[in-house]
Amino acid sequence: MHSGVLVLFLSLAKSCWCAPQQQSCDPADERLGRCTNTDVNGYGERPTCTELNLGYCNDMEYSRTIFPNILGHRSRMEAESGAEYLLLSVIHGLLNGECTPEIRLVGCSVLASPCQNNKMIKPCRSTCEALRKDCIHAFEAIEMAWPYFLDCDRFFASEQEGCFDPLAGMRARQEVAMSSLSPEEPSTIIQFTYTSNTQMYGLLKRTAAKCSHISHVYSIGRSTEGRDLLVIEFSNNPGRHELLEPEIKMVGNMHGNEVLGRQLLIYLAQYLCSEYTLGNQRIQTLINTTRIHLLASMNPDGYELAAAEGHLLNSWTNGRANAQSLDLNRNFPDLTSGFYRNRRSRFYRIDHIPIPDAYWFGKVAPETYAVMKWIRSLPFVQSASLHGGELVVSYPFDFSRHPQEERMFSPTPDEQVFKQLARTYADAHATMSDNDTERCGASFYRNGGIINGALWYSFAGGMSDFNYLHTNCLEITVELGCDKFPSEGELYPEWKRNKEALLSFLESVHRGIKGIVTDENGNGIKGATVGVKGIRKDVTTAEDGDYWRLLNPGTHILTATAKGYSRVSKRVYLPHSMNKAGRVDFVLKKVPVEPDFDDHLFPTVDSWDQFDPYNQFERNSDPDVTEEGIERQEKPWWWNYFSQSGVSPPQWLLRNV
Repeated sequence: MHSGVLVLFLSLAKSCWCAPQQQSCDPADERLGRCTNTDVNGYGERPTCTELNLGYCNDMEYSRTIFPNILGHRSRMEAESGAEYLLLSVIHGLLNGECTPEIRLVGCSVLASPCQNNKMIKPCRSTCEALRKDCIHAFEAIEMAWPYFLDCDRFFASEQEGCFDPLAGMRARQEVAMSSLSPEEPSTIIQFTYTSNTQMYGLLKRTAAKCSHISHVYSIGRSTEGRDLLVIEFSNNPGRHELLEPEIKMVGNMHGNEVLGRQLLIYLAQYLCSEYTLGNQRIQTLINTTRIHLLASMNPDGYELAAAEGHLLNSWTNGRANAQSLDLNRNFPDLTSGFYRNRRSRFYRIDHIPIPDAYWFGKVAPETYAVMKWIRSLPFVQSASLHGGELVVSYPFDFSRHPQEERMFSPTPDEQVFKQLARTYADAHATMSDNDTERCGASFYRNGGIINGALWYSFAGGMSDFNYLHTNCLEITVELGCDKFPSEGELYPEWKRNKEALLSFLESVHRGIKGIVTDENGNGIKGATVGVKGIRKDVTTAEDGDYWRLLNPGTHILTATAKGYSRVSKRVYLPHSMNKAGRVDFVLKKVPVEPDFDDHLFPTVDSWDQFDPYNQFERNSDPDVTEEGIERQEKPWWWNYFSQSGVSPPQWLLRNV
């Protein structure tokens, strides 16, 4: 919401809302001969029903309206140019999402009342009075008077006079949703409406407070405009990592105008809390054995911009980027290029590839910075990033192995595991994997609703590639539908289509193997590697020596080792019927450490530990001009070369920055 628009409305509100002088004639007054509605356009034409064509009102339950309207607007253009219509266009942002869409629907019923047999049908006074009672506090909170055109006595009719309820359709849809719940058992009740950032924070905090024994909220940082990046966690021991309990995350709203994922994660949080409390055995088992992290909005600033327009007028890109106009899914370090350059060297480690120093001299978004620190701070095993614009699940690599090829199959060493992860979500979704060629996402039906990211379209700097090459975490990208900003009426159907897929994906983190790597005294070894023969991507152990390795059924040869310890291999068989991770522990013996020349040529864990070593993020976050008015030094001449090549500049150069 631009401050100028808010000031305009507040200044109008503090004085008064004045109705237009031109008024339509009340039918009762017309019958008594006090006035007439015949002369509408200067030609003596009587008003007739016409198509409803007001952008913010096109989702009303009727399709015909009449002019002049209740306020005296004699045409659609006159109504659209009025202050009343302008207010409806920004009411969501003004009230921080409260009382919407109710305010908009009732306001539209005044601006464009339904028409039948060339007669206007006024909205019901009782609906207006109930709305005012519920929502007057929202206007008072911003020191704004109740809008004059929602004067319940002046512009609304009683049931005896004949009226219609503009909120009846919305209530009917809610009743249908409630009727689908089993009456025999208690069920979770969720309000399927959009939430503003303020409402989202409040709702997540209330959910965590309601289920404090299994949940808590924490912030991983702030957006460009200072909004919290709030995560809600679910675990039987919230707030700490438990030995051998896998950690899984879901991220929504990375692109601010792709809003369905944000809402689904908010609903999922409420569902997990409520169903655990109600005794749902499936949910209790999931939460008691898994640590779940939900970041509903990675880009709350972009959402604010997209929500101000609403679903009817939101463009394909408005609100996509953050407040710095950075696409967050192009803002992560490009580690994939380095992997392609060095993949043929048998000494090159493709797990835990460090962030090139040159990356920090570019424009790093605070949202990206916060998520990178979060990813590094916890031993995540699996992840999903929820997007919109198509109906498909894509998986790494997202960046093509040939820079000139926009669409080229570019698999990771974990191609088969990634395909199984993608299949898990797509197959559990109501329509994503079916072969209906008329549906959204039909272009992917031959692949069953999944695709390798670079084969779809190639881009560098994506979050999924970064997760895979920088950490143990395997992340897929879920495109939830062709409409990036669906109408509010679609939120419940979308929840039904995705609920099983979300739960199945969370449960799938218990696939493959897990275990503990210890020394001969039983102490866990941090940073040990566990590899699988035939898959050139190791995982490293967490703080207490525990690890998780996602694997498909079959026979696998595992090898564990650590610097200063012996190498131990084991053969394991994972049957197709296995529904939880197999336990494979390793005990390593101390051995003398021998110098390794290759450590000087290729990345090591020591270099991985360096995160923004020259504090460039905070420097770049500062204004370009100091308080004394002195311009800050520009980036050195050599910066572009190293930034584009992905190679870290020599230390002596960096020391002189």
